[in-house]
Amino acid sequence: MAAIGVHLGCTSACVAVYKDGRADVVANDAGDRVTPAVVAYSENEEVVGLAAKQSRIRNISNTVMKVKQILGRSSDDPQAQKYITESKCLVIEKNGKLRYKIDTGEETKFVNPEDVARLIFSKMKETAHSVLGSDANDVVITVPFDFGEKQKNALGEAARAAGFNVLRLIHEPSAALLAYGIGQESPAGKSNILVFKLGGTSLSISVMEVNSGIYRVISTNTDDNIGGTQFTETLAQHLASEFQRARFELLCSPLFNKCIEAIRALLQQSGFAADDINKVVLCGGSSRIPRLQQLIKDLFPAVELLNSIPPDEVIPIGAAIEAGILTGKENLLVEDSLKIECSAKDILVKGVDESGANSFTVLFPSGTPLPARRQHTLQAPGSISSVCLELYESEGKNSAKEENKFAQVILQDLNKKENGLHDILAVLTMKRDGSLHVTCTDQETGKCEAITIEVAS
Repeated sequence: MAAIGVHLGCTSACVAVYKDGRADVVANDAGDRVTPAVVAYSENEEVVGLAAKQSRIRNISNTVMKVKQILGRSSDDPQAQKYITESKCLVIEKNGKLRYKIDTGEETKFVNPEDVARLIFSKMKETAHSVLGSDANDVVITVPFDFGEKQKNALGEAARAAGFNVLRLIHEPSAALLAYGIGQESPAGKSNILVFKLGGTSLSISVMEVNSGIYRVISTNTDDNIGGTQFTETLAQHLASEFQRARFELLCSPLFNKCIEAIRALLQQSGFAADDINKVVLCGGSSRIPRLQQLIKDLFPAVELLNSIPPDEVIPIGAAIEAGILTGKENLLVEDSLKIECSAKDILVKGVDESGANSFTVLFPSGTPLPARRQHTLQAPGSISSVCLELYESEGKNSAKEENKFAQVILQDLNKKENGLHDILAVLTMKRDGSLHVTCTDQETGKCEAITIEVAS
């Protein structure tokens, strides 16, 4: 038996298999290694992939795209609301759940997003079985960092409904690291690695070089606005002709700049400088664009840019490697130490700035490889006898609300001081399973309190 890795993206899906000690992407029945994550409904059939994408112009109201953006979400979710507004296929709320309204002329039916994802997973399973046989159903599925439990559960259930035996869900950047054989620690010491994922929802343009310096747009997201020009279907078809790289780079320059600014913001949020990064892993089809790669090289001139694997194949290859690890294949080419778990959300500690206002410090940015350990010094006026360390979780951007508070540690009966401050050292250790152990110690007296926050089941 072999193992399978599947990456269901917003615009495309890809499947890789682990067999005979290595992972490889499998081409679908059309010979393509990446399949459009598109499902089209007609009176008599459900079409998945390239054929569904090609027919979307004449059947746009019954063609579902980017289902991943709505999977597991409710109607009051801001991302779901944005998706509903932009979707050409009508999305309504029925019996408290979101549904696609499909009207083929003969009948009207209401389709769950999970059912759409199931059809795409079935296509991936069929593709994998073309080289492995029908007995191979063990799979690892990749998920984005911003997926909550409901989104993860919906994705996993869709894969199971397609007939997969889901071994594990892993984060997409973790899979990208596995594809390049990167473990949690390097034998020569620790490394700081940036995973740059630029998929369809970030920059929905795919290009192909047909001659030296001459490019052809082979796919676009029709909702993208590039250089002030709306990418309508007509314009997309017009740009399908050959044009010079300079023209393409000029049109996309504003989007390229946004991508680089996002990296700079991430570095600032996590407390790293560009010089602290040792390697950059590229994944997502849009990251193959030469100009974008050059901008990344300019930002990190001394780092190793890992792009030898086609960027739209990196994540499923990593997932297949993880599946191989979990199924215990013989002659495994990757050591068990390469299994990577990461924190899903920012973990912050609450403090007070010089003006007396609340401030938050990120201790574990989302995506921190686990296990991990952090120290934080908390100072409090010597006139008080108790100090409270408060911990919050956040989806990012250093935002934290009172309802996001998940733990606190209180040190009581401290010796009061007329002058000076209490210095409290907090040591936080996050284990591989996501549980968090916190110890707070008064540096003067050695008084200590500790708690452990287990992962909610």
